[in-house]
Amino acid sequence: MARYGGILQSDCYNGFEPIAVAEKKAVPITFAFCHAHARRKFFELADIQKNVRNRKRKGKPISPIALEAVQRYDALFEIEREVNGLSAKERLAARQEKSKPLFDDMHEWLKRERATLSKSSEVIEPIDYMLKRWDGFARFLEDGRICLTNNAAERALRGIALGRRNWTFAGSQRGADRAAIMLSVITTCRLNDVDPKAWLADVFARIADHPVTRLYELLPWEWKRASAATVMLAA
Repeated sequence: MARYGGILQSDCYNGFEPIAVAEKKAVPITFAFCHAHARRKFFELADIQKNVRNRKRKGKPISPIALEAVQRYDALFEIEREVNGLSAKERLAARQEKSKPLFDDMHEWLKRERATLSKSSEVIEPIDYMLKRWDGFARFLEDGRICLTNNAAERALRGIALGRRNWTFAGSQRGADRAAIMLSVITTCRLNDVDPKAWLADVFARIADHPVTRLYELLPWEWKRASAATVMLAA
């Protein structure tokens, strides 16, 4: 994180590098916030089945504002399902045409509703969560590479979270650093459609005699290109 510059898609966790600092770096970090997290906060106040169960125990009624926010989000997510798999340029064009009017209208609607609420209203929290960070939430309308949610990254990290007790016993800080590096390169293999086992087996067999100045050739995407070229020559 200290040297990274570019787009960082995430929830609004306070542990990430403060936005004010990140934006002033030589290569600044541009934050794009996760709409699944924003929607979830409204959904919890509009969960009909949960509230029906709670009402039997004198639970609180459903928030009509939260329910409408969920419905507005559902329309945005439906557009994302339509453009999923398209190029960044095509996604951006579709979002500008279809998503932007809905999202701009949602912005105005949230501001109007926020002005009418009392300080004790529970729906103030999810509204402020978005309004205070609106530029980051709106960034998906400016760059087709940005996803509407951070779900893919969180799914990729699920295995790490489930195995976190194992990582406790890495043996040392250096051992933990090495484990993190190996997990990073394995994930990089998967992102480049490279079989991690095949890549590791080949790299471990070759790396001792491989020139230091050409180590980049063993990076997953370079390795994949070289392997494809070898197959073509053999054919």
